Amino acid sequence: MASSRADPELTVRPATPEDAAAISRIYNQGIQDRVATLETEERTPEERRAWIEARGPRHPVIVACAGDEVVGWGSLNPFNPRAAYDHVADFSIYVERSWRGRGVGSRLLAELERLARRLGYHKLVLAAFPWNEAGMALYRRFGFREVGTYREQGLLDGKWVDTVIMEKLLE
Repeated sequence: MASSRADPELTVRPATPEDAAAISRIYNQGIQDRVATLETEERTPEERRAWIEARGPRHPVIVACAGDEVVGWGSLNPFNPRAAYDHVADFSIYVERSWRGRGVGSRLLAELERLARRLGYHKLVLAAFPWNEAGMALYRRFGFREVGTYREQGLLDGKWVDTVIMEKLLE
């Protein structure tokens, strides 16, 4: 596991519907900052609450908290609906702006990997923006490898953007 530089009071726990407003706020920062998602429409707390409530046991959502404040969140997501892919999960990690670079992402990714192993996943995959240097460094530090680039994968702010595809086999 990678070591964490996060403040010692940082805890990671399962998300609850009551975390929806914080999750929405942090996700919207990721959308606004154009560092982590091709999503362009901001989310509401009500939408995020419904999203949390609709998740099944194999697709948990977790939050990182500093005291009572949610400062980041992560989730294991379905990769593909076909049964052959039941042991592959995509994942998401978002960190509140003022907490970026403080080890929150490391804590979340370590917990997502632990949960993925416990849930019987064989592999984790992700698509990242090549300009998200902090995210790319985090994934490499955790042993993810680049397997390719989707060229011009999405249209963001009127420009075609690439995404880097990464994977990690869980042993």
